[in-house]
Amino acid sequence: MIDIDILVETDDWGDESVLRDLATNAIAAAWQTLQRGEQPTSELSLVFTEDATIKELNNDWRDKDKPTNVLSFPASALKPGQKPGPMLGDIVIAHETVAREAVAEGKPFDHHVSHLIVHGFLHLLGYDHLSETQAEEMEGLERKALERLAIPDPYALSVIDDQFD
Repeated sequence: MIDIDILVETDDWGDESVLRDLATNAIAAAWQTLQRGEQPTSELSLVFTEDATIKELNNDWRDKDKPTNVLSFPASALKPGQKPGPMLGDIVIAHETVAREAVAEGKPFDHHVSHLIVHGFLHLLGYDHLSETQAEEMEGLERKALERLAIPDPYALSVIDDQFD
């Protein structure tokens, strides 16, 4: 079982129980998509924050002085398919950026949040999108996980691809 520790840093995110449900369902769908059996006994932290905070993190850790939608901080360097340890790492999501993107793409806010949770979770498990091959693999997994949640393909007519660089 993957324990999800949630921190909500701004009231804009709304009810924590809704965020917990989104996170639990997104993580379960991603894990099932990977077809790796029972979930490991692991923990991850999910921080729901604002643009100012994620901009600072993005600058400090990636030398990019701008907000982004999601950042992942793996606790250890895993390769895809490798068994995770007890601590997976942290996923940080910025409300304002996510809200802008959802409106721009004409998709429900909750769908976009679920997508970003899946995306961040895959990063914690060693997946990346630095090369075309890696990006295709990761996006394929995201599509399959979101399909399990009845969420349409996030990359069809998507404008957020630049946010994941």
